[in-house]
Amino acid sequence: MTRTRLTSVALGIVAVIVFIFSVFPVYWMINTSLQPNNQIRSVVPNFVPANFTLRNYETVLFDTTRSDFMPALGNSLMVTISTVVIALVFAFLASLAVTRFRFRSRRGFILAILIIQMIPAEAMIVSTYRVLDSWSLLNTIAGLTLVYVATVLPFTIWTLRGFVNGIPIELEEAAMIDGCSRTGAFWKITFPLLAPGLVATGVFGFIQAWNEFLLALVVNSRPEMMTLPVWLRTFQVSTGTTNWAAIMAGSTLMAIPVVIFFLVVQGRMTGGLVSGAVKG
Repeated sequence: MTRTRLTSVALGIVAVIVFIFSVFPVYWMINTSLQPNNQIRSVVPNFVPANFTLRNYETVLFDTTRSDFMPALGNSLMVTISTVVIALVFAFLASLAVTRFRFRSRRGFILAILIIQMIPAEAMIVSTYRVLDSWSLLNTIAGLTLVYVATVLPFTIWTLRGFVNGIPIELEEAAMIDGCSRTGAFWKITFPLLAPGLVATGVFGFIQAWNEFLLALVVNSRPEMMTLPVWLRTFQVSTGTTNWAAIMAGSTLMAIPVVIFFLVVQGRMTGGLVSGAVKG
């Protein structure tokens, strides 16, 4: 009993240490955003903002010398939401195909998904740019969404395949014996069980599309079409003083939609992650 209690205490201490190390960068970002820019360059770190100020947030939201925050936020939301929805629809259909049906090129399709995931998106920047340019999709929401969908889709298909494979097909067969059609059995039985997996997969797709920088920098280079990661780059000055406090304020505002998204889907996401861990 004593050994069990000591083990529990030790694991609790380790969990607290891991939590502190995980949360501290977020705290430091918020703490820095609430200090004047000259103060954060001090040799002695300030763990609590001595000269509390919201001027950095005013600079981010209302500074007219650079691109506005709200258009960049709107671009990021439109691209990210469109990417997640489109990727989930196609990945959902593809994962059903490779798990519920047996066709000749099934193994080759699964292998192709693995190989595509190994290729970094940066290696295809030139070809991607030329294709979008020939289709007149540069500096458009549709063009960047198309690129993100192509980037997110292989991972989404592979992840959803594990969730679909974890739902026994016998459940659908039992529903069809009771009088349901194949489509009705799927929507009434399989789809509700698959919903946590869709949410968990959507979260990873959301994060990947929301934080992506390099492709957005190349594809959407015009100021009015910038996404938030690219917009943050406007605070970095190559010949002068970089406003790090404003960058931290912008990063804090950029993290708020992600936090809200997590709060909305956290219940189903937890169930999806557990299901994905049990069935692969």
